[in-house]
Amino acid sequence: MNFLEELTAQYQSYETYLIVLEVIATVFGLLSVYFSIKKNIWVYPTGIISTVLFIYIMFVFGLLGDMLINVYYTVMSIYGWILWSKSSEDHIHVEVKKASKNDWNFGSALFFGSLLFVGLIYYFKPFIDNQFSMEGVKLGLYHLDWANYTDIVTTSLFLVGMYFMAKRNLENWIFWIVADIVCVPMMLYKGLGFTALQYLIFTAMAIIGYLEWKKNLVKS
Repeated sequence: MNFLEELTAQYQSYETYLIVLEVIATVFGLLSVYFSIKKNIWVYPTGIISTVLFIYIMFVFGLLGDMLINVYYTVMSIYGWILWSKSSEDHIHVEVKKASKNDWNFGSALFFGSLLFVGLIYYFKPFIDNQFSMEGVKLGLYHLDWANYTDIVTTSLFLVGMYFMAKRNLENWIFWIVADIVCVPMMLYKGLGFTALQYLIFTAMAIIGYLEWKKNLVKS
């Protein structure tokens, strides 16, 4: 079975509205990355539409880490929108910079804090899935598969990437590139073919974004 046939087979069991929501979220997600490459403030309103839709989609598919990251994306998009508005002379485009020592310190704390927080969410997932009842529930990480563990790590990488992007740091693209690559097989494993394709395209766009921002930084 080739990729297209496998993708079609996966979506035959999904409700139509979920497929439509995923396609819309993917399109706006791609638009958001495009505007980010261009250092255009429209990265945030388009991104917010995508992340809000993905909050629901990830909840339905049980990817708690990705659901939480999209909640964080939505909040950080508002924060980034405000920061970019203040840093833009034409209210559309911004200049970029390299991450400071304080940015790296906060980013490191954000990464390890996220690992712990999302890990705890998965630890208590049996309790959450049992409608917050401990009856017959065994807590722990025994129920996780490789995709769940990967979800914990990529969530932490995306958190730092989003923070660095709001701060207009060139290094944000490094975190996006690594996490996007890892998300491709994870989403295929979970049966989210369109989302896997999105992350594949995101990887290429993130590489382009890094090169464009670096070029802009050199000119500055």
